[in-house]
Amino acid sequence: MSAQPVPQSSWIFPALAIAFVGASTGLGIGYTPTASGFAFAAVLLVILFGTVFAAVHHAEVIAMKIGEPYGTLLLTLSVIVIEVAVIATIMLGEKSVPTLARDTVFAVVMIVCNGLVGICILAGGLRYREQEFQVTGSNLYLSVLIVLATISLVLPNYTLTTPGPLYSAMQLGFVSIVTILLYAVFLYTQTVLHRDYFIVEDDGSDDVIGKITNRTLAITVVLLIVSLIAVVLLAKSFSVVVDAGAAAIGAPPAFAGIVVALLVLLPESIAAIAAARKNQMQKSINLALGSSLATIGLTIPAVAIAAYFLDKTLVLGLASREVVLLVMTLILSMLTFGTGRTNMLFGVVHILVFAIFLLMVFVP
Repeated sequence: MSAQPVPQSSWIFPALAIAFVGASTGLGIGYTPTASGFAFAAVLLVILFGTVFAAVHHAEVIAMKIGEPYGTLLLTLSVIVIEVAVIATIMLGEKSVPTLARDTVFAVVMIVCNGLVGICILAGGLRYREQEFQVTGSNLYLSVLIVLATISLVLPNYTLTTPGPLYSAMQLGFVSIVTILLYAVFLYTQTVLHRDYFIVEDDGSDDVIGKITNRTLAITVVLLIVSLIAVVLLAKSFSVVVDAGAAAIGAPPAFAGIVVALLVLLPESIAAIAAARKNQMQKSINLALGSSLATIGLTIPAVAIAAYFLDKTLVLGLASREVVLLVMTLILSMLTFGTGRTNMLFGVVHILVFAIFLLMVFVP
């Protein structure tokens, strides 16, 4: 974290995003498969990524001020707001995508629990050989993740009330309530009952925290809200570009979910990898597993509410090959985080599982 809490770039990108949305809407400019359309898409992606990074930066500044584990929680919730906004916007598009929420949540779990965790462990292992973390905290993450992943992504395949991998309205409502309740209890455990299970190592950031005045903190909170609003405004144009890109390369339906997952996870992933390289594996785990847990715990209920009021079909059940990948990932995660120590071999195994996931997406 820089010693300057509110750099210029942290407000320029949100301002550009709002100006871009206003200009494109007022002038009726949108994406088309032409030279000007590609220029529009390139500018959109640059502004969108810059705005996402700005939002995460503001969340990190606030996180440093309020301390752990509240800081990591705030960062995770900010990312989830962005994710839900993009998913809901694409679901509202002209082309119905009933599997988008499922594909995005599954992609987040695969990217985080295999790709991100693997890179963090490998980067830390190459530099420090072994790294330590709190087993109790990791077990709490995994126990809740296993339950939420099963009732959200696997159980819909085996219900009888509705045909196909679908929940009925009552089932979806009940599962959403259970999901929120379980996630809320986890948060209470993380932030009140057993904070010590999730506390990261001292990262020497006290000097920076001292420079974050109340005035700076207030400005940062406002800029965080503005950044999140800007991302939501950009989501509609981004959804059009994603659809066009998928059609151009002949990508499978799950491609959109992977793109959304990569977009919202990129800043948080960079923070997790940087923490691993600083020998702060506990912070990496908090960011990684916290992201996957919050994705299911908050995204599924939010999208379920949107689907109900917008009368949209929400497909949640995974195909059998994806269930196999999910089960393998959860078992592997239990083994990886069951000892309190990591080494580069665990990292390589997780990365290879992530490579298999990508292969199954494009070559099913």
